[in-house]
Amino acid sequence: MKKEASLLYTKMKIFHFKDKIDSLTRNNPLIMPPLHIRIKPTNACNHNCTYCAYRVDNLQLGKNMETRDSIPKEKMLEIIEDLREIKVKAVTFSGGGEPFCYPYLFDAVLKLIKSKISFASLTNGSLLSGDIAELFSRYATWVRISIDGWDDKSYSIYRRVREGEFSKVIHNIKCFKKNRGRCYLGVSIVVNKHNAPHIYDLVMLLRDSGTDSVKISPCIISNSGKSNNAYHSSLYKTVKGQIAKAYSRCAKKGFEIFDSYHTQLESFAKSYHWCPYLQILPVIGADLNIYPCQDKAYNLDEGLVGSIKKERFKDFWFSNKNKFFKVNPAKVCNHHCVANEKNKMILEYLNTDAKHLFFV
Repeated sequence: MKKEASLLYTKMKIFHFKDKIDSLTRNNPLIMPPLHIRIKPTNACNHNCTYCAYRVDNLQLGKNMETRDSIPKEKMLEIIEDLREIKVKAVTFSGGGEPFCYPYLFDAVLKLIKSKISFASLTNGSLLSGDIAELFSRYATWVRISIDGWDDKSYSIYRRVREGEFSKVIHNIKCFKKNRGRCYLGVSIVVNKHNAPHIYDLVMLLRDSGTDSVKISPCIISNSGKSNNAYHSSLYKTVKGQIAKAYSRCAKKGFEIFDSYHTQLESFAKSYHWCPYLQILPVIGADLNIYPCQDKAYNLDEGLVGSIKKERFKDFWFSNKNKFFKVNPAKVCNHHCVANEKNKMILEYLNTDAKHLFFV
């Protein structure tokens, strides 16, 4: 009997942790540790992307972000020690800024390796080289590089960097795979009207450079779902055609194309009043504030859960459970949300009528 393929991208992962799901509600006094934490170690970045959600004025992300913020070395090591102690399963480094610009990333990774916590990183890939790249290659679960341009000229326009940076990233990808570590290397292509006709060629280049997968997602141009749909509606047929062509050519074993282009073009309105994923995958910002997710990070008036500037993470987390219900998605999250579909599934599970439970 043929074995079913393992799924890397699936909304169902959380259902492997039933005890955690059952602990989430307000009426359950039990507080369990988060399963996964996203740490934004620094807000500094060596690229200046034209569409960066944390730096453009028309999106709510990064509203109160200070580019100078960075987690002090000793605080970072303290956080990781707390995560080890309370048995957090995984850590992902992301921005804010570029994680590989963080001067203590090597120290943090060494601490994570010793702690046995699984770790990963999002990155622009430009600094994925040398000793830190070798460390990630050998010990990280995955690294995902964000790419938009399809050659040196287009890439430099997107990211306002010198020409040649695209070739540098592709070189880093090839070298990373030659390290022969266990780390899974993915790329996320952010689609807009300029690169839509080049998706196929870019996917082919990335496959031939040694990446394990490519995820294709729409850029977010507005807090309005309707505006995003209008923007992508004229691109939809072109992008789907490019993806289909790439699928037809990418029969190479071990290479995956994940089409996320359609899944994010939904209405941004929320009908639920608390966020389950806040307790599953919270964010620690470079400002040492705790946020419910990456879409609410650095938004102090609507997304602040609390601060660990003056206390340890473990003490903060296991204090009063009411803090997990401060953010009301129906009021303040009517914008793009990475956890929306997962939240809806969890809430449907939790709200099942017990009297009818056996009628499956």
